[in-house]
Amino acid sequence: MSHRSDDDWRKALTPEQYQVCRVGGTEAPFSGELLNHKKDGEYLCVCCSQPLFDSETKFDSGSGWPSFFKEKPAAIVHKMDNSHGMARIELQCQSCAAHLGHLFSDGPLPTGLRFCINSVALKFKAKEP
Repeated sequence: MSHRSDDDWRKALTPEQYQVCRVGGTEAPFSGELLNHKKDGEYLCVCCSQPLFDSETKFDSGSGWPSFFKEKPAAIVHKMDNSHGMARIELQCQSCAAHLGHLFSDGPLPTGLRFCINSVALKFKAKEP
């Protein structure tokens, strides 16, 4: 678990990354640069570079946020989120506790899950040739 101070996070992240990852905000739908990203590789936590998802698990959910049907093992913490009058599962980075997004049960097979992730919470690492 990361032990950075709030001030350190503010310096290291853009204002939007800070708002989403450290405060639990949500970026506007259809606004993220990784939404329609199709390259082979893996998606990492923007805060600590923890690998979170493989590109093979990304799909177009039509929701406006990058969506994945499977996480990397031991990469993400699932927490109950009862905010905004809804019962949801919040997703946080296992390594640094960054807010990533939420988990829904309307994804494709084989898992039936949709990891709905804020694009600003991710960075992409291309697969090496």
